[in-house]
Order: sequence, then structure tokens, then C-alpha cells
Amino acid sequence: MAAVERLPFGPECPVPRRVSILGVDVDDVTEDEAVVFAEAMIRAGRPHQICTVNPEFVMEARRSPAFAAALAAANLCTPDGYGLLLAARYLGSPLRGRVTGVDLTRRLAALAAARGYRLFLLGAAPGVAEEAAAALRARHPDLTIAGCFAGSPDLRHEPFLRQLIGAARPDILLVAYGHPRQDLWIAHNQPHLRVPLAIGVGGVFDYLSGRVPLAPAWMRRIGLEWLYRLARQPRRWRRIIDAVPRFTLEVIRQGRP
Repeated sequence: MAAVERLPFGPECPVPRRVSILGVDVDDVTEDEAVVFAEAMIRAGRPHQICTVNPEFVMEARRSPAFAAALAAANLCTPDGYGLLLAARYLGSPLRGRVTGVDLTRRLAALAAARGYRLFLLGAAPGVAEEAAAALRARHPDLTIAGCFAGSPDLRHEPFLRQLIGAARPDILLVAYGHPRQDLWIAHNQPHLRVPLAIGVGGVFDYLSGRVPLAPAWMRRIGLEWLYRLARQPRRWRRIIDAVPRFTLEVIRQGRP
């Protein structure tokens, strides 16, 4: 994995404060600041990785040393997930706000359209990346989509994907294989791909394409997205248990004197 690059970006990108939540460091950045960091990474030209961390990431990192190492090596870990905000406040180091994968992707699409950066959408079910790209282009007609491909994070597919992405020359690579596979895939392949910015975006393509609806705004504001997802997708119950009650109990244990 590439060494973490914490401060080569200039005075407009000071090193963000990092908050440790159950052993996972999360950067205290706002959405606006995350976009500034993202553009600085693109301009730097070297390969970078952003992870959008939520409570599921934290719990998985406690079980998986490889995933924990990938998060630690990422250039920026944004606080995606309302539970992280509550946990950080409880532990005495509040975060200033959320930077979700959906919102960050939309902001980066706007940035790419304005600056001429090229996007590549990798992952999700066949056809979903293309639908997500069409939705982004509908908002930003000047956006350049360098490519869309479902593919697979399986090791045997890596040579082909490296060739495909390398030929497309994207400035921003969005990978939607779900955690931890997407983040491990990026960490493993970025030294070969050398895309200026790669981000694991989970289910973002499903949301952008309209195949999966976002929770209502009022539920997102008060941190009840998990309840909406559980009602819409009951098969997620194991993930919800991990991300809500188990995560909460572990944070309470950590915060005890």
C-alpha cells in the first residue's frame, strides 16, 4: 500500500484533525473541505484513495487486519454515517459533519464537469453504472465519462480491469463493490493503476440510477437511514445489527472510564 500523504497540498488543505473511533481514524472534514482535498489530490497526479467510513467499516476493521490497514493507509477517511458523529461526540472528540458517498460523488461530478476531469464508474450490477453515469450527465452535460463497467473484484479479473481502466485514463475512479472489497481492491490496484483519485462508493450507483431510493431527508438528518433501509431491504438485518446495536455497545465500552 502507498504511504499516507498527509500534507503536500498547500495552505488551502491543512492537515485535518483525526478522530479515533474504535481504532479507526476518521478525518474531521466538512463536505466542502473534502472536495478541496479531492481536487488537490487530482492536481497532484499521484495515486490517492478516499474511504467513506461508516459504523460498518469500523466494525469490519476490528475483524479484518487487512481492511484496517487499508483504512489507515487511505489519504482521506470521511465521516459517512450518522453513528460516527454520535460516537465521536460521546467519546469527547466531536466531528463537524457528515461527508456521505452519495453527496461526495455528486460534488465530484460537478467538479469534474467544471474542470474537465474524467470519471470512470466501476462496479454494481450490470447496467447500473451506465444508468448512474446517465443521471450524472443529465445534471452536468459537460461531464466526461471515461468508462463504465460492472466487472468483479475477484483476483482473476484484475489484469483485465487494470488494462481497461488504464486505457480510459480517468482522473477519478469510483468503485462500487461494497466494503470491504472495494477499498481493498483500490488499495491493491492503485499502485498499478495510478489513477489520481479512487474512491469506494458502495451503493451510490444504485441510488444515482434510481434503482434504490434514498431515505427521506428528515430521516437522514436524524440518523434513521438504517431504519429505512431495513424496512426496504429486510435482508440487511445482519448488517444493521452490526452497524447499530453492536457498534453502539462497543463505543460505550470504549468510552467508560
